[in-house]
Amino acid sequence: MKTPVRASELTGRAWLNTGGRELDLQALRGKIVILDFWSFCCINCLHVLDELRPLEEKHSDVVVTVGVHSPKFEHEADPDALAAAVDRYEITHPVLDDPELSTWDAYTARAWPTLVVVDPEGYIVAHLSGEGHVSGLESLVAELVAEHEAKGTLHRGDGPYVPRPRPEGELRFPGKVVGLPDGSFMVSDTGHHRLVQLESDLSTVRRAIGDGTRDWVDGPRELARFNEPQGIATLPAHVRAEVGYDLVVADTVNHRLRGVDLGSGSVRTLAGNGVQRLLDDARARGTDPNVITATDPTEVALSSPWDLVWSDAADTLVVAMAGTHQLFSFDPRTGALAVLAGTGDEGLRDGAARESWFAQPSGLAQDAHGDLWVADSESSALRRVRCAAGGPPAGPPPAPRPPPPRVR
Repeated sequence: MKTPVRASELTGRAWLNTGGRELDLQALRGKIVILDFWSFCCINCLHVLDELRPLEEKHSDVVVTVGVHSPKFEHEADPDALAAAVDRYEITHPVLDDPELSTWDAYTARAWPTLVVVDPEGYIVAHLSGEGHVSGLESLVAELVAEHEAKGTLHRGDGPYVPRPRPEGELRFPGKVVGLPDGSFMVSDTGHHRLVQLESDLSTVRRAIGDGTRDWVDGPRELARFNEPQGIATLPAHVRAEVGYDLVVADTVNHRLRGVDLGSGSVRTLAGNGVQRLLDDARARGTDPNVITATDPTEVALSSPWDLVWSDAADTLVVAMAGTHQLFSFDPRTGALAVLAGTGDEGLRDGAARESWFAQPSGLAQDAHGDLWVADSESSALRRVRCAAGGPPAGPPPAPRPPPPRVR
């Protein structure tokens, strides 16, 4: 039988979401503590934040999550940037600012994200790396509740979380703005979980699309719901006329693509089943995770689509699939989804599209020659995808389809 290991003390520069109070393990004694080692630019860490939300809510009287922010990049060590990230991602648990990685080192964390579970008596009972552990955590929490309730060492009641003041404003962490045919603009109001249409002066609000609640609901604009929408793309006129909607939205935390009819403002789901795409799960089943066989795009799992752009050269919508470090294509006319570039391995490798590596692609743009430019966030690189030689075609694209793209 292994000797129990007592949890190390929590040390860092400052605490957020505690109302100014500094926490220590003694203050958390009697609770099941989940230490979430994260950094705010890491897509896998953002996935874990959302995975933990239901567990935190269900077990709010016995579980305390403590986010230990251990920065990977220099900017992430900026305390103001961290505070903004805590607000942006609506984190509802205490966060320890650990810029010198002191708590990170004390718990021998080696990857972002890492989860460490501490029992009500202050002993480490689990040390997990990566994402996708919530079902196991649910079982572990149930076991710990039963054990420590019987021993009298479990203390039920409110945790130490204190909400930060929420600033007022029409927009909250907007993700993207696109021009519309009538001269107005559509903004993804990410922090308010909605879209906002602005007049040409970029300040007067014409209307909102979505009721501002973090959720997934299709329907009329006043009832529709998004979950941190990011990218927006306007479809070409000939495609809009064929499919019956005008915009496609990367509904990031819902892992879906949504279509918006500018006339009515109604919202529909175009692709994604709401389940996060995990490439390792497919590999474990012996299937190729980069081959999409489902004919209904709403049955396909996506992973944090972050941006979109219409590619004239490829004659399709291109999606920055940040969660799997890939580019996908989506044809609104047929509903066909495919992996356009990237193996799913995280890194910086150029070459043929299907052999290239990306690292959390988060921004897309098309240039005058039809090439795509990718803001490859985690590799701090600007990548170019050559979809076809020459400029974009005029009018409806001709057959045959262009050759496979290359990344450089």
